[in-house]
Amino acid sequence: MTRRQILALISGNLLVLLALVFIYPHLMVAPGPLVQEHAALATDCFACHTALRGVSVQKCISCHTLKDIGVRTTKGEPVALKERKVAFHQQLEQQNCVACHSDHAGPKLVQKDQKPFSHAMLRLAVREDCKTCHIAPRNNLHKDVTVNCKQCHTQNAWKPATFEHDKLFLLDSDHKTDCVTCHTNNDYSRYTCYGCHEHTPAKIRAEHVEEGISNFDNCVKCHRSAQGKPEGGHDD
Repeated sequence: MTRRQILALISGNLLVLLALVFIYPHLMVAPGPLVQEHAALATDCFACHTALRGVSVQKCISCHTLKDIGVRTTKGEPVALKERKVAFHQQLEQQNCVACHSDHAGPKLVQKDQKPFSHAMLRLAVREDCKTCHIAPRNNLHKDVTVNCKQCHTQNAWKPATFEHDKLFLLDSDHKTDCVTCHTNNDYSRYTCYGCHEHTPAKIRAEHVEEGISNFDNCVKCHRSAQGKPEGGHDD
């Protein structure tokens, strides 16, 4: 077989493969089966993809209208209240569906490319107001908190929080009280111990000076429980 014949054979095979990619893309290049909701599109790759350009956002929003996501189905039917989730897609600054979604339940090689939701895609006003999408936990620590979550939490993850009460000041014994007792004006980034019984600035100052302690603005640096005994170091 001559060199020309070999090149012709290789070229022919490549053309056949290329043709098969366009004719049967779901068999040739699909990264995995589609999610159940899109199973009917399994053989119609171009319902979402544009040839040689990947997924088209315009094709996504032709079925999933942003104003209806989480509220109505693609057929225009209202989503049942018990199945309804927070409708935050309406507050996105940019329409970039593939930044968070993939319809293919493919192998790990594909799955690891999926990116988590980015708060940066939200409008600034919504991004700064966590309660637009999130409901605070109903535990004792959060039940009376009305300020923005970002005083303690970040948008990267709920945990770890920047503040852990049990580590910095244990709410035990006489200190099982409402948040506003120590945190005034809804400012949970600061606290005061001078709102109760004998805790007055003058008395605290006198007692600490007797002990040779001159820096006592940060009470929980030494007192981390209701026992009253110093549990940490102090600066003289």
